[in-house]
Amino acid sequence: MLTAQQALDHLLSHANPVHEHENVPVQAALGRILAENVQSLVDVPPLDNTSMDGYAVRTADTASSGQVLRVAQRIPAGSVGTQLEPGTAARIFTGAPIPPGADAVVMQEDCAIPEGSNDQVLVNAVPAAGQWIRRRGEDLSTGKTALTAGIFLRPQELGVAASAGLTHLNVKRRVKVAAFFTGDELALPGEPLKPGGIYNSNRDTLLACLRSLGCDASDLGIVPDRLDATREALRCAGKDHDLIITSGGVSVGEEDHIKPAVTAEGRLDLWQIAIKPGKPLAFGAVRKSDQGDDEAWFIGLPGNPVSSFVTFLLFVRPFILKLQGRDITATPSYFVRADFDWLKADRRNEFLRVKMNERGGLDIFPNQSSGVLTSASWGDGLVDCPPGQAIHKGDLVKYIPFDALLK
Repeated sequence: MLTAQQALDHLLSHANPVHEHENVPVQAALGRILAENVQSLVDVPPLDNTSMDGYAVRTADTASSGQVLRVAQRIPAGSVGTQLEPGTAARIFTGAPIPPGADAVVMQEDCAIPEGSNDQVLVNAVPAAGQWIRRRGEDLSTGKTALTAGIFLRPQELGVAASAGLTHLNVKRRVKVAAFFTGDELALPGEPLKPGGIYNSNRDTLLACLRSLGCDASDLGIVPDRLDATREALRCAGKDHDLIITSGGVSVGEEDHIKPAVTAEGRLDLWQIAIKPGKPLAFGAVRKSDQGDDEAWFIGLPGNPVSSFVTFLLFVRPFILKLQGRDITATPSYFVRADFDWLKADRRNEFLRVKMNERGGLDIFPNQSSGVLTSASWGDGLVDCPPGQAIHKGDLVKYIPFDALLK
């Protein structure tokens, strides 16, 4: 069996980014992947402006505190002032352009109105040249790259695009993923459970994971435990999708039909990896049609809910990121103190569900069974425990937070 790293390297070596893109309004680009660099159409800010409410002054007039200046003009945001003459100040408000001649702003808390005056200001601080002034183009200059190709567009990127004067963005088309689930024991919430039946939790977990990554996810439902039905589902899924994901049916029992079905409809390159939970992970491809060489990638996940969830995060997520054309970085992790003993060293690489405690250490969920999905809901991350290694209280362990894997 391949190690986790060997399996991930194998998957990523086959993932070629999608090339098609589309032009969409900035407001519709959330969660999309930028297809090309974009340049700012304007200087941001367009003029030198103040970052504080206060008074625009000439430092030559305020070399010592206690100077009294005549307030010659008032400049709210959206207005442009006139030349600031020696011995005068301009009342100015956050975001307003600095008037010609001024070279500093004194915030209003450092100023006072002399008693009985309605057109003077007492400056009680000595400003430095450039104080509280935001320079033209200090954020973006005209023609400067505002956003780079390959990034995942979050709310802040859409704000940058708007500030740069952009109305539309070229984004990669969404990666199309089909998901179906095998098991005659499965039912959907709201349906009656037959004897021996269980509700299908993997459907909601995996579809939510796919959509959180910005995929166009198709739910093909529950497929009966029959070879012909499994093959038909693969053919249907392969026609219009880049990737097919299944859950269940990847073990070696008589009712597990994924392996022969994928072999008949395409090819299988990887079968089983040395991790726990998640040993029965499959990878291959399915023909899109009887004619031509086009294929849809296939990843078969285990049926146990924790195994399915963990293998998605560790293998499917980075595979999809590469299909999207995003940068693939090492799984974010850092070393944290274990406040538990885990003395049952396994020959496989284990991923344990844990939670950070108020002391800065990690607690472990008491039941690490691959069928106990509440362990993933209770926890806030995984401990990556190497093969054959026990964990003792006080050991530093490799901690992978869920937040880093689900964003």
